[in-house]
Amino acid sequence: MRKLTVGITQGDSNGIGYEVIIKALSDPRILEQFTPVIYGSSKIFSFYRKTIPEIEQMDTNAISSARDVHQKRVNIVNCLPENAYAEPGQATSESAKAAITCLEKAIGDLKAGDIDVLVTGPINKKAMAGQGFGFPGHTEYIQNAFGVKDVTMLMVSSRIKVGVVTGHIPLKDVPGQISEEKILSKLRLMNESLKQDFCVDQPRIAVLSLNPHSGDGGLLGDEEGRIIIPAIRRATEEGILAFGPFSPDGFFGLGHYEQFDATLAMYHDQGLAPFKALSFEDGVNFTAGLPVVRTSPDHGTAFEMAGRDEADPLSMRAAIFAAIDIYRNREAYRDLLAGKMPERETEDRARRSGRPQIA
Repeated sequence: MRKLTVGITQGDSNGIGYEVIIKALSDPRILEQFTPVIYGSSKIFSFYRKTIPEIEQMDTNAISSARDVHQKRVNIVNCLPENAYAEPGQATSESAKAAITCLEKAIGDLKAGDIDVLVTGPINKKAMAGQGFGFPGHTEYIQNAFGVKDVTMLMVSSRIKVGVVTGHIPLKDVPGQISEEKILSKLRLMNESLKQDFCVDQPRIAVLSLNPHSGDGGLLGDEEGRIIIPAIRRATEEGILAFGPFSPDGFFGLGHYEQFDATLAMYHDQGLAPFKALSFEDGVNFTAGLPVVRTSPDHGTAFEMAGRDEADPLSMRAAIFAAIDIYRNREAYRDLLAGKMPERETEDRARRSGRPQIA
């Protein structure tokens, strides 16, 4: 099996991005599983490596293009000038510009096929907006870069998967942004992603309500009866196993999410707050609906921890291996549709999906 090349952007160089990347790649055995390509600065990489005493040495390879990777080393594509430097804990215009530069270079290589998957380091959205970034976050930027009509942010862990109808928008704008068509589009994306990316043969998707207690029959809002239920009904008519709407408090509090393969929330914090409460350490942000695979850790820049050797790399490591697994699953799914699936792989997919195997 071909070893994949994993692109990793530094994110904001003044946050914990470099620290979690370095720690996630510190075990030399990891180079037997994939080839890492960091988009950033070898100088800044070296600066942060020295702040982590337990990591005395890492074999790195400074390159100008992902086409020049060394299979047995941590490769660093130098996207920044020689005089680039880090100011741990500070949101600066320089670090925001650097994050944009590294992301643009990585996206170019992903489009060219020089890397197989992309893992993005955490950014400071406000600082990047001040430098003319023009997008609320990575998700919207990458969607635009690949010309995709719709995507959804899908938070993934071993315990739970949560998608959102509306993403990085103010809470006051959420009701006006929810529509029957948008909910249906997200359900289609999630249904297809669960099949091709996560080996779920017949996905069951729970849909949350917008209002408390699912609107209490219209007493606390009419979006459930006017928008959400009709969207679920249309999805069901298309063969999508969608259920709800469920009131979010009891749904998560009573563990009902465990009965479904994924949950669709109406807005960012409605889905991400319970997700992070349940899976913060190993949570992964995956962009469903792209023709390529992009993941990221589920945390931000954490400026208050930067440069102190306090950051936990579990989410970054989970994001890297989730990207690899999703890429492999897509390959297997395409082979399955083409009738090329080897018997052993077919049995493995059936076992992971929990469906009985037919003799």
